[in-house]
Amino acid sequence: MTGVVTGRLAGIARHARSRGPIEVVDQVSVSIEGGLAGDFRGALKPGGRGRRQVSLIEAGDWDWAMQATGHSLPWWHRRANLLVEGMDLPQVPGTRLRIGSVVLEITQECDPCSRMEEVAEGLRAALTPDWRGGALARVIAGGDIAVSDAIEIIEA
Repeated sequence: MTGVVTGRLAGIARHARSRGPIEVVDQVSVSIEGGLAGDFRGALKPGGRGRRQVSLIEAGDWDWAMQATGHSLPWWHRRANLLVEGMDLPQVPGTRLRIGSVVLEITQECDPCSRMEEVAEGLRAALTPDWRGGALARVIAGGDIAVSDAIEIIEA
């Protein structure tokens, strides 16, 4: 599958340090060396592979988890970087996505951690099946992205 527009970027969030406050932004620069500008997870460590530079979650999966747990929290409580809408995130490592000029490569499932239970009781379990917790990606090509940018699968 090449160049098929499947969704759009519905939200961008970052946090400058572990367990730090989330900042929601409308646009951000993304680089191979640093991931999302201003997000602590994106920086490549010496000898690292950058498998966790960017985290993505589907809007529908977050909505489902909120309904399943009886809560109504904004998506950024998941602490993911990018909210995608109108598509199913590929569940195949190596799949590449283009958002604006940025290219991301899916590396693995983003397993929900115990922190999700601190956010809302039952949330970790609700996000566990079928990659509902989202996907992790490395940056292949940097650039700028903005809310409402199209997302396309360019290599599967």
